[in-house]
Amino acid sequence: MSTRKAAVIDMGTNTFHLLLVELDNVTFKTIYKEKIPVKLGKGGINQNNLAEDAVKRAFHTLKHFKNLIDGENIDQVFAFATSAVRNAENGPEFVKLVKETIGINIQVLSGEEEAQMIYQGIRLSGSLNGQTELMMDIGGGSVEFIIGNSHESLWKQSFEIGGQRLLELFHHHDPILPEEIDKLEIYLEDKLQPLIEAIQIYKPVGFVGASGTFDTLTDIYFESMLQCKLTGRHVFELPVEEYEAIHRMILSKNKEERLLIPGMIPMRVDMIVVASSLIEFILRYIEVDFITCSHFALKEGAIASLLIPEQTAL
Repeated sequence: MSTRKAAVIDMGTNTFHLLLVELDNVTFKTIYKEKIPVKLGKGGINQNNLAEDAVKRAFHTLKHFKNLIDGENIDQVFAFATSAVRNAENGPEFVKLVKETIGINIQVLSGEEEAQMIYQGIRLSGSLNGQTELMMDIGGGSVEFIIGNSHESLWKQSFEIGGQRLLELFHHHDPILPEEIDKLEIYLEDKLQPLIEAIQIYKPVGFVGASGTFDTLTDIYFESMLQCKLTGRHVFELPVEEYEAIHRMILSKNKEERLLIPGMIPMRVDMIVVASSLIEFILRYIEVDFITCSHFALKEGAIASLLIPEQTAL
């Protein structure tokens, strides 16, 4: 069976991911992966602007990624930008400059396209079964929710309430103050009405979290149990009772203390407070005993569309 190589660049609001893979028509093998906390949304996201320093960090990282891609002689490159770029007034200029100076074509995904691609990634991980589940991906700029099963997505929407946005809007003291949490929850109640209504209509019975924050929460859980995550596994279960204990711990600590939590990583230490508060809010509306955590998300969704092109239809 013939194989080919491809590269996926996921330019998130907080983190840039590079994934180099070898594909046949059915499966893929990871050759190399890297993630860098570019923080593209920092200092400008709530003003719908990419800050100058953030653009410099992005260019530096994309040049590094391009060198790695060229080193593997890969010409099939899929680069995606999400919330920070799609909402920035200087986003189109940034995309144009990247193409002219580095030679990478960036596809700016709509919220709907991003949600569909995340769904495809979660499905590829094997996280879904026949039952209806609520899926969630917390980005730096936006949060995607999908309700669906292993056959189809029934409802999906992207909300511009990502971790970097919430951090700048509500997390002004460290540890976060109870009144800041209260304000955050009032804000979420308002912004997430369409989701709350969709949950009532479709009645999902399971909850799946994709990548990012959910990876870190499961890392903390496994460390607390003195267990190692098995390499090669893409799906993990986090009991809600254990999650609640981790959430309380995260809220009670300042940044230095959070960094000392086994399983915590520096690139997640700031955003995890508001991200976990968002998960806690969602759990009020869906009754589950555990959260299924999918290691696959957007970038694996892009690979799924290369393996099975007909699945890309929205």
